[in-house]
Order: sequence, then structure tokens, then C-alpha cells
Amino acid sequence: MIDYRGTAVLVTGAASGIGKAMAAALKARGANVVLADVNADGVKKAAAEIGGHAIACDLADPAVPARLIEEAYAQNGRLDLVCSNAGIGHRRGVLKETFDERLERLFAINLFAGVRLAQAYAAKLAGGARGRILFTGSENSLSVPAMVRNSRLAFYAATKHSLLIVAEWMKIELGEEPLDVHVLMPGAVYTPMVASALPDPAAAPKELELIMPERCAEIALKGMDLGLFYIPTQPHLAVDMIPRTQGVQDALKALGLTG
Repeated sequence: MIDYRGTAVLVTGAASGIGKAMAAALKARGANVVLADVNADGVKKAAAEIGGHAIACDLADPAVPARLIEEAYAQNGRLDLVCSNAGIGHRRGVLKETFDERLERLFAINLFAGVRLAQAYAAKLAGGARGRILFTGSENSLSVPAMVRNSRLAFYAATKHSLLIVAEWMKIELGEEPLDVHVLMPGAVYTPMVASALPDPAAAPKELELIMPERCAEIALKGMDLGLFYIPTQPHLAVDMIPRTQGVQDALKALGLTG
């Protein structure tokens, strides 16, 4: 189990949902936590609840991630873990998508902000310190989940799938360099985004395997304790990947390419 006592942690998207739960869980294990979010009032409230430090910022701005890393270092003189959790939702059919500012913001926050945080953080670690980064991906990083196939999530899923691929390459490129990489891949979590469509979590279909943010944070910390790169949160994530892998196997057989 990782000893977080006296460590310094940055959590983005920390005003609510998974980020807020993650910040609280890390604080409970002894970390000094910096909470960042575009929701200024929300992040101040979340920080006050756990005794953390709040920073209001908009990660869609390309200059913000590097500044945020600097501010987090300045707060505690060190930074041992970055939880790149900030993300936004988006629903629109592929053929009806308009390539506007909303779509640019989706990719800026869900994909590029995490990469920029990692770049700035790795640069700070060049002096020899060891660090850790946790990206919050999604079940959509892996597949088209059965329970959301009618939800028009193609471009949201594209950001999360891209984030996973980038993290996989990052892990390869880093090799033994001093930055451990993890990807949290939550299925359905009762965040404000889910609550807007499902006011009562008790009414969630059993197949959804809905969990609360606190449970998601618990799994995330356990995954890091175990040194896992992939940190899935519900059993159905593996099941949802079967159509893709089976489809490739079937295609190989049809093409006469199997051994």
C-alpha cells in the first residue's frame, strides 16, 4: 500500500464526482491535496471540506496545465501524484456533429489537458524525483459499452479512447523514467452528469453496475497500490470488449489468415 502521509497531490476536476471523492480519499490517507476545477465556488467548498487547497482554473486553456503544475509545486514544495481527472460530457450523433467550439473544448479538456499536465510534470521530475500520474479514462476507452449504445457518445468516447492510447505510448516511452502511469477506466459512476438523467441511483438498471464516486476512488487507490496500469471499475468492462476481439478473430478466419 502506498504511504501518502506527507505527500503532495494534485486532483483536477475536484469540485464534484470522482475528483472530489479522490481528493477526500487521498486526504484520508495523509496526503496534502490541491484541488483544481473550473467551478470556482465548488472547488473552494470541496477543498474546505477536507482541508485542501483550491485552485480555480480552466484546463481548456493550453497555458493552464503547466501553470497548474507550478502552482501545485509552490503550495507544498513537491508533487508526488497528479490525478488528471477533469472531463466533460458530449452527446451528438456522428453524422450530425458540428465541428465547433464545443467539440474543440471537449478534446482540449478530455485529452490534451491531461497530456499537457503530464509533460509539465515530467519536466519537473527531471531532477531525479519520482512521480505518479493517474488519468481518468472511461469504459468508453475500451469499447462501445452495451448499456450506452443509444447515447450518441462517439466523440466523447473518441477523447477517452485517445487518452488511453496516449497513456499506453507514454508508459512505453518512459521506460524506467521516474513517472509511473495509471489509467482509471470507470463504468457508470453516480456523478452529477449521471444524476441529471437518473435522479435516484436506486432506480439504475442492475446491468449498469452503477457505483458511487467513493467506491470509484477506493478502486483507483487500490489499483495504484497494486501498481496497475489499467484500473477498471466494473466487471462488464471486460465483457463489452468481446465483440471487438471476436470480430477481429472472425475476420482473420474469413480472410484465411489464421494459423
